[in-house]
Amino acid sequence: MHKKDKPYSEIQRYEIINISDAEKYGSLFNHDLIIDKYGNFKFIALNIGRGGNSFFRNSKQFYKIPWSSIKKIGTKTIIIDFDNIDEKLLDSDAY
Repeated sequence: MHKKDKPYSEIQRYEIINISDAEKYGSLFNHDLIIDKYGNFKFIALNIGRGGNSFFRNSKQFYKIPWSSIKKIGTKTIIIDFDNIDEKLLDSDAY
């Protein structure tokens, strides 16, 4: 593993923060990473309910956060820059 590589078990605890509105969305563990059949990252599906893990969550609506909106992955945070986040709402059936 490269020195800068981090296993998912470590980054799942990172907090997601949107610098556009300073909103916190909890840790990555509470959301879903959507990966295509080639193993490439497509987007983060931010659970609107924001609670519990993805298997037990009640909400079926998500914000779709593309890779281009991820500005920095720090030592404990994932910084996104996403304006008009409410316009990016999708149902769980959409992915």
